[in-house]
Order: sequence, then C-alpha cells, then structure tokens
Amino acid sequence: MRHLLSMKDLSKNDIEEIFRLTDKLHRKRTNDLAGKNLAMIFAKPSTRTRVSFEVAMNQLGGNAITLNQTDIQLGRGETIADTARVLSRYVDGITARLFAHKDLEELAKYASVPVINALTDFEHPCQALADLYTIGHSKFNFKDKKLALLGDGANNTFHSLIIGAEKLDMKVTVGCPPSYRPKIKGNFTVVNDPSVAVINADVIYTDTFVSMGQETELKRREKDLRKYQVNNKLLHRAKKDVIVMHPLPAHRGMEITSDILDGKKSVVFDEAENRLHVQKAILKLFLK
Repeated sequence: MRHLLSMKDLSKNDIEEIFRLTDKLHRKRTNDLAGKNLAMIFAKPSTRTRVSFEVAMNQLGGNAITLNQTDIQLGRGETIADTARVLSRYVDGITARLFAHKDLEELAKYASVPVINALTDFEHPCQALADLYTIGHSKFNFKDKKLALLGDGANNTFHSLIIGAEKLDMKVTVGCPPSYRPKIKGNFTVVNDPSVAVINADVIYTDTFVSMGQETELKRREKDLRKYQVNNKLLHRAKKDVIVMHPLPAHRGMEITSDILDGKKSVVFDEAENRLHVQKAILKLFLK
C-alpha cells in the first residue's frame, strides 16, 4: 500500500508512469475500479477537485462518497485516527482536502487503505501532476525548460510544482518578495523582481494571492504581491511561445488579468480538464 501525500512520494519513473497511464485512460471509460469505493473528505470548499475525482471514479467503474466536514464526526470531536480506522473498514481509498498537512499525515498513519492528498496548506500534488502533464503536452519535453512561478512562493501548489519539476529536470525560478519564499529546499532560483523571473520562461505560472484561510490577510497580501501580477507587459519578457497557467479559481485583475487568462497563450482550461484525466491514472495506480 502506498500513500500520495507529497510529490516527494513519487520518483521520476512514477511520474512518467502516471503520465503514460493518463494518455491511455484519456477520455475513456473502463471497469478498472469496478466495485471500489473512494471516500473524499473535504474540510475546504472545492469545485475542480471534487468534481474531477467523482467523475474519475465513475469513469473507472467505481464509486465516490463525498464527505464534507459537517457530514462526518471528524468535525465534531472524533479523532483523525479513529476516522481513519473506521473509513478503512468501509472503503478502498481516501482522498482528503484539509487545512493542516500534519492532519493528512496523521490520517495516513492510521489508515489501512491508500490516502491521497487532495490539498493541504503545504502541498497539492494532484494539481501539480495535472500541471506538469499539461506542460509536457504543450512543450513535448521537460528537460531544461524554464518554469517561472510568480506570487506567494510558499503556496502549496508551488511547493508541489517545484518538487515535481525538479524531478523532471526542469529549471524553476520563483518570483516573490523575501518574506514569501518557498518553505522547501531545492535547486530552484528565487528572485524579487518578477520581470527577471520570467526572462526566457517557457511557462509562467501564478495562483491566487489569498488562499482559503488567509482572507484576513487580503489587504496586506494584495499590496505585497501586486507587482507579481501576470499581465501583457510581463509576458513580453518571456519566450514568444510561453504558456500561462493558473490552477483556478482565479481572482481576475489581481494575480492575473482577464486578457491573459482568456488569451492565446493560456492553457488554464486544458490544465483544469487534465485534473480529471491525471487523477484517473492516480486512482488506478493507488487503488488497484
């Protein structure tokens, strides 16, 4: 049994296997997970994660059970360990979208079925895998391609992307203020100037400046990160065939302008669709 809590749990070969399986399963329905049940715990609201996992299980012949925090005893005093033990008696796998990464680790510690990270405050590996799969289809290879991440360098998706991109031999530059540096170690570059970060970039990636749970920091974050907005002026510093990515939901006019989000260089909605296809591969590998 294996858990997917972090991109660190995957080798380069694992990532490549997921991508090969994604190509095979793309837009197809199978009975690969017939009779399998997936419990999906959501402590935070979700659009893409919830729908893509539910549809993925359906297209693989399995069943998904959505459990919001108000639906289960976890939100009313039951320990994470007890929840993990009980769910493991009922289902074949658990996805969990939680606030604290340590809570996900505790869930996995006591679960006897695979646990998949559907987002925590520290990482978002399913999103990163879909992003990297999208980059691969747009650029055809990863080696020495430059990924520029702009905004909050300590963002959960940024953490997962940095780890995954380095495994695939990409070059990563993070453009962020000093107090927003990534909270992981690696061979990536950090610069304060966004116009420097995007020079010769093959991919420009941004995310919301204010994640769920950070709403009280809105004014400060908007002020601190304003110059890292992805806009037309910034794109001129990158390669002519640069692609622009955002995991959604987007705050149009804050971290990215609408003309870029909806423009010809954007692969944002392909990226969103690929959550479904990549997660089918993840589910088949981890729940088989």
